[in-house]
Amino acid sequence: MTAVTPRPAFCEGIRFFGENLAPFETYGQTPAIAVGQKAIASPSDPAAVFQTLLAADALRYLTLQVTASKESGHPGGFASIADAIASLMMLGHKNIITEVGHHAPGFYSNMFLDRSLEDMGITTVQHMGDRFRETHGLLGHLSGQIPGLLNPAGPLGQGQHFAMAGAKLHPGTLFPVTIGDGGLGEPYIMSSFGHFNTAYPTATNFLPILVWNGYSQEHHSMVSTKTNEEMVAYWQGNGFANVILVDAKEFDDADQPEAYVDSTRFSLSQRLAFTQAVLEATNRAATSALGGTLTVLIVKQLKGAGVHKRGAQSHNLYPGDNLDRDYIVSALQERALSVAAWDLVRTNFERAGGGPASKTVVTETELPLPDLGTLPLNEFPVGGDKQVATTAMGAIVGHVGQKDPAFVVTNADGNAASGINNINVALKIIHPTTDETYYQQPQGQVYEPLSEDACAGLAVAQALFGARTLWCSYESFAINGLPIWQTVTQAMAELRRPTPSTITLFTAGALEQGRNGWTHQRPEVENYFAAMMRNGNVFPLFPCDANSIQVCYEWALETRNKGVTITASKSALPVYTTFDQTRQALKDGAIVLQETPGDRTVVLAVLGDMTLLPAYAAAAQLQDAGIGSRIVSIINPRRLYRPSDTAWDSCSQADGNFLKDAGFDRLFGGDVLLGITGGSSAMLEPIMLRSTSPRDVFAWKRGETAASAGDVMKINGLTAEQFVQRAQVLLDA
Repeated sequence: MTAVTPRPAFCEGIRFFGENLAPFETYGQTPAIAVGQKAIASPSDPAAVFQTLLAADALRYLTLQVTASKESGHPGGFASIADAIASLMMLGHKNIITEVGHHAPGFYSNMFLDRSLEDMGITTVQHMGDRFRETHGLLGHLSGQIPGLLNPAGPLGQGQHFAMAGAKLHPGTLFPVTIGDGGLGEPYIMSSFGHFNTAYPTATNFLPILVWNGYSQEHHSMVSTKTNEEMVAYWQGNGFANVILVDAKEFDDADQPEAYVDSTRFSLSQRLAFTQAVLEATNRAATSALGGTLTVLIVKQLKGAGVHKRGAQSHNLYPGDNLDRDYIVSALQERALSVAAWDLVRTNFERAGGGPASKTVVTETELPLPDLGTLPLNEFPVGGDKQVATTAMGAIVGHVGQKDPAFVVTNADGNAASGINNINVALKIIHPTTDETYYQQPQGQVYEPLSEDACAGLAVAQALFGARTLWCSYESFAINGLPIWQTVTQAMAELRRPTPSTITLFTAGALEQGRNGWTHQRPEVENYFAAMMRNGNVFPLFPCDANSIQVCYEWALETRNKGVTITASKSALPVYTTFDQTRQALKDGAIVLQETPGDRTVVLAVLGDMTLLPAYAAAAQLQDAGIGSRIVSIINPRRLYRPSDTAWDSCSQADGNFLKDAGFDRLFGGDVLLGITGGSSAMLEPIMLRSTSPRDVFAWKRGETAASAGDVMKINGLTAEQFVQRAQVLLDA
């Protein structure tokens, strides 16, 4: 009489159970990952192959049941790569990354099976369904708060950056990254691989896994017409020396007519043959990548394999696609495992890699950071010679890199063009050709692809993984790298561990780009940061001079789990502040630079450095008219919000410091308040919300070719005459 396996507690909520498959009696009695081991002994072992097949079916089952429990989510894409994910797990590789946010429910299923989700109180299948797509639960796309998962994923074309950052920081560890064929058309993926491999040719321990299933979200993928030979050539042409392709079509005995087929419709013997092919190919690819060869694994299988629908129709569930719908029920019943099979899969996944991913993957522990020692701050005399702020910061950046070998600076448009060539001198541009003229060599720390996505991607991915970085860009071009920066800062807000903030330096603001015209005058990027300030962990900083920028960077280096943007000019400008004044401004949000007496007071609240020039001229004109003024430099506008304006208290490493009303009135109280910025007026929102004075805003309007910064400001109404005229109107109102 066959013994009945007690139903494990984690199975609570599973709607359907099946019978043991015929090979279970022979190949399912003992877990293929033995006690004390981290992986199967051989990818050709029949027991390992059979148990990998069970694992793939378990992943498909959970993915479909969990999404159907909410009539929402995306089961189809992950279903087509479940065999490869199961193979990675059985081979002990758990540092798995994805470029595809829509694969989230599959990745959650993976982490449920290896017990990682128990760290967030999800111990049963019922819990998993209850908390899918719920607050503090399993988000619709991967985020930073899910135990065992290494990266956030939402916008397409980003995940590879995390795999490459992991490979750079952790030699000897494999970082597989699944890439959807629908997202392969994003221009960033291949170009970022190419530059990274040129810069870091020995860091091949990341493994792209192409999910070649023929369909994107709502139609055939644009690469669906390629032949196998063309797809192999495509990857080879982009520098991949080893291209390993497994095509399910070669194993099909179900007479499926299309090029893309569903392996779950094969006979059991052919399903096992296909599973073995994927398992062996995954092992070869992993060995190759870890052995120093740039490698890609391609699995060609129909989207939706083994779930409720096939092709693009399997991509997501709609209202009504619930657990009682006939085609959902049928699909679940086809994939249903026996109780004993569930127990076997759970045991293998828990043992794989040495334990649950939430205890073993690289992002679950804090990466040690080298001590930076004393930063080489250089305090220039107030009122002395004009100084270039970016150059002053560059000297500190060079010191950071010399103290921290993992530190990397990224810049698509060139450091020299931003007044920070001293960074290149100190740290060297990474390039296979050594050339002292351009300060480049193979072992440099300055990463300069001509892609803002690649710059932002490596910088923020490495920061999320626990290392220091700096992304430098022209303010006008940064927009092309911001989607991944925003994704990571949100992940940092949710992260369950401290990690260095992702820091940026944006130079050459619109006012400095007169000769280049509107193509280089795009300060609307500040709208992005102004909106993100309300997240609670984003801090745009606007140092007013060369002393201020040094203290801003010093402060940023000490922060954790934040997005810190530093915006400054590359032109030589007056020095207005001491170090201590900026340290106070970082606490209060702003600092008074000058106050002149008068019967009435006009407050000139200035954001930026170059915009202080017309503000000082306006103060002099007001004084001539017997009107007092106060020039206030806004350094850290996030401090000027009210606590209730931001989500600071829900952030990891929460910062709840805001300027109180008395301090705000001390800075901005007056008869008239003028907010002045050379960028977006949105950045002045905190001041405009809290002030009760008659007030107005002067901000960027549009770009134009002009001979000087002063001319650009004149075109945009940022002149002393305009300030004074408006102040007088408000005073007389």
